[in-house]
Amino acid sequence: MLVPFSWQKTNWNLQAALTSSIAARDFWARSRNLRFLRFIHRLDAETTGILLLGKSPGAVASYGRLFEGRKMEKVYLAVVEGIPREKSWACRLKLSPEPGQPGRMKADSRHGKDAETHFRVLEVLKSGRPTTLIEARPFTGRTHQIRVHLAESGYPVVGDELYGPAGHKTGQNLGLRAVKLNYPDPFMKREVRIRAPVDWFLHDYGFDKFIESFSS
Repeated sequence: MLVPFSWQKTNWNLQAALTSSIAARDFWARSRNLRFLRFIHRLDAETTGILLLGKSPGAVASYGRLFEGRKMEKVYLAVVEGIPREKSWACRLKLSPEPGQPGRMKADSRHGKDAETHFRVLEVLKSGRPTTLIEARPFTGRTHQIRVHLAESGYPVVGDELYGPAGHKTGQNLGLRAVKLNYPDPFMKREVRIRAPVDWFLHDYGFDKFIESFSS
């Protein structure tokens, strides 16, 4: 989890671990001559995939402006419960924190902040408990945006105990992975495309037959 230092109730504080390790001049940082490393965007603690870090305050600020200006193209894979009725759709429900439940968000048309996510069905598994592999493209970066938008659409992410049906435990990890990040690099002056491996993710959720077509 990437959280401010004031959130010390969790052991999942990657930023604190990185900063402490760099200050201690641990080998991985010393060998790379790293004196600074800070996250530019955040992933939920359970979400896997691409995470962009900056090696200087200037880099963090420059790349941060790309996120703020919505010039970062982000693509996720989500495995959800059920089979969507539509092949593609967009969710624009506004989001705000859930009162009395720290860390949880809710749809809030009156007080929420704008949020927009586009979804596309990629593959369906009908055997056993039906699940669907979905491509998610968030155009804003609200906390838990993809998870809330999918849950509100009626298709919670597999393994999501925060937004899934009450008392429903699948025993699986959260089926959400950041797989693509495209952006115009402000320093190199060219388009950068970052890809995360997907084979193990697709295999874990039973979508082995889709590996080749996704990778092509």
